[in-house]
Amino acid sequence: MTDEHGTAGNESGQGALVGALAALLEPIARLAVARGLRCASVDDLLKAAFVEAARRAQPPTAGTRIVSRVATATGLTRREVTRLLGAAHARPAVRPAPATQVFTRWIADPRLRDRQGRPRPLRRQGAAPSFEALARAVTQDVHPRSLLDELVRLGLVAEHDDEVHVLRDSVVPAGGSDRALAFVGSNVGDHLCAAVDNVLADTPPHVEQAVFADPLSDESMAAFGALAKAQWQRLLEAAVPQLQALVDADRAAGRPRTRRVRLGLYGYHAPMDDAAGTAPPPPALAGRAPAPNDASRPKRRARKDT
Repeated sequence: MTDEHGTAGNESGQGALVGALAALLEPIARLAVARGLRCASVDDLLKAAFVEAARRAQPPTAGTRIVSRVATATGLTRREVTRLLGAAHARPAVRPAPATQVFTRWIADPRLRDRQGRPRPLRRQGAAPSFEALARAVTQDVHPRSLLDELVRLGLVAEHDDEVHVLRDSVVPAGGSDRALAFVGSNVGDHLCAAVDNVLADTPPHVEQAVFADPLSDESMAAFGALAKAQWQRLLEAAVPQLQALVDADRAAGRPRTRRVRLGLYGYHAPMDDAAGTAPPPPALAGRAPAPNDASRPKRRARKDT
């Protein structure tokens, strides 16, 4: 077992980069094929992303030379760059909806759980603990009734005998709905941004780590699933109140609030010989040089956990 950090030392040539990109593109292609999205559509998105990244990399003094500079950086023609620059727009940050914030606060607050640790039913109205009080603690801009209706529509809660009951333990929807795909873009997008920022920076600015183990049995996979869910619940319970306290403190102090943060946890398992599931760890993991901020650590070597 070993831990995988989101930083890397200097690697010779482009081979490691190409290998990393291949591993990232395979699941994207798998999703596109499964949903009937053709290669040409994704290719245009990729070109647009290259143009936007190259544009941002240019100095403000580029002026009228921006098209030539972007064409040189991307390898695209000037005509294509001009077309894509005209249609370029930044990917908007996905902010959690007020209803989602209410649900997350509910399942994370230990005061709103029963002895078994499950979110307990709340009175619809009245003083805390009630759904109305919880909703008003999250936002004053949307009426609690509207938030409740939205949570019912999303299948997260149910209303019965003037009480509100939680139906699911996660806001992430199952299946291939638009909301599920939005979570893929926002969660995985931010995760990938953190990893790329760490690779490109002299001092990695983000926490981005993972732990992996093999070989394991199907029975161990079931135990791993329970472990991952338990760890996420602990993280949720610890992070949500503290993040809310930081939001409240910034608001009270009148500090400029221009930053956003996402903290997540993921787990993945697949057969060890499943070529279509995930690429094996690159050889660099077996003896990667310490990152700049890990100079005192020994080199990490992959090993089987026995």
